[in-house]
Amino acid sequence: MGIEYASVVDLPRSEVFAWHGRPGALTRLAPPWQPVSPRAESDSLSDGQAVLGLPGGLRWVARHDPGEYDPPRRFVDAVTVDGVGSLPAGLLPWRHTHDFEAVDQAHTRVVDRVDAPVPATVLRPMFAYRHRQLADDLAAHARAAGEGFVSRTVAVTGASGLVGSALTAFLSTGGHRVVRLVRHPPRAADERQWDTADPAPDLLDGVDAVMHLAGASIAGRFTEGHKRAIADSRIGPTRRLAEVAARAAVPVFVSASAIGYYGADRGDETLTEVSIRGDGFLADVVEGWEAATVPAAEAGVRVVRVRTGIVQSPRGGTLRLLRPLFTAGLGGRIGDGRQWLSWIGIDDLIDVYHRALWDTGLSGAVNAVAPQPVRNAEYTKVLAGVLHRPALFPVPGFGPALLLGREGNREVASASQCVVPTRLTKAGHRFRTPALEPALRHLLGRLAG
Repeated sequence: MGIEYASVVDLPRSEVFAWHGRPGALTRLAPPWQPVSPRAESDSLSDGQAVLGLPGGLRWVARHDPGEYDPPRRFVDAVTVDGVGSLPAGLLPWRHTHDFEAVDQAHTRVVDRVDAPVPATVLRPMFAYRHRQLADDLAAHARAAGEGFVSRTVAVTGASGLVGSALTAFLSTGGHRVVRLVRHPPRAADERQWDTADPAPDLLDGVDAVMHLAGASIAGRFTEGHKRAIADSRIGPTRRLAEVAARAAVPVFVSASAIGYYGADRGDETLTEVSIRGDGFLADVVEGWEAATVPAAEAGVRVVRVRTGIVQSPRGGTLRLLRPLFTAGLGGRIGDGRQWLSWIGIDDLIDVYHRALWDTGLSGAVNAVAPQPVRNAEYTKVLAGVLHRPALFPVPGFGPALLLGREGNREVASASQCVVPTRLTKAGHRFRTPALEPALRHLLGRLAG
């Protein structure tokens, strides 16, 4: 029982070992399809402990064994699942040995050995995911370091959201200092209070870059109140934050944006960053949202507006909603399924934001979408295939309208935009998963074959 899983990473052993000891490593390695959430990270690989939350109030507690701590060669976790209520503590003993073997000066063999009463077939998808995440994250940081982007201080709004939590973990494991801009009084040393209506003049002091992700969720029925919240949470706060960035002379200001700029339905037109804006509520909001960054750009700050597609992650967004339906065999296309879906895996989106920080050649609008958009019918077919389920139940066009309203259905559920990442492609950007099926297999722990 248990597993031994190994792979080779193209970096020196000291760097690979150091990555595991930085804040965010637990978040970056936690498989997104599993019902777990990081609660506390270890202060030290030598004698600290990390905690994951499990369903039912259980806690996965990984206590590092000080007797086995041998940097940069090894650290060991003694793991238990602690119960609550009438459940006994110390369920499912699990000993996890992390070994790092120097292949040569530039390559490291990473070996995970787990002794636990769990079959290797159950554990293999998790470790395949962890090793791929590790290799891809380290490669991304190595590329940035090659461009001189190391040890920066990055302020992030929306740090607790789906994208923000992944991005902050990615940055901190790369050796960067993250400053979380929060609405409440600071509760930790890495937080600063951000009054969106009147940000403090010194809010961005000592900051090398701003990553602005905050904004009310678009999901929901498009009532006048919901639409007002979407617009008001983006345009005004962005303008005021950009003004502070301008006064502080922050070198780079990266702001979230959306492919809603191109309108709800552009047919089969291929949309690039130079395509004209479309019509509709979201196009109006995005135009105002992007224009709100102008004060920073006029002051000489390099501004990047990340026009994000449909983010794929089982932790949030459309995939989180669709996964249980398709797992139950109840999934299917929307309407005739011909509408275009411009998607992006969450880790590829993190890489786009990262590139926006270090690539000084990027400014203005950047389409953050995978290079292979698909039609809705193809998306549902691929998702069903990855989950080994049929896709037999098409959703009639009026279905989403009952939940989102007529306008919300047109702008969100039935939107059709064939968007391509022209600027990233010209920059030679490498996507981790440019095709849909490998992306979904990675995110859902479904190994090919």
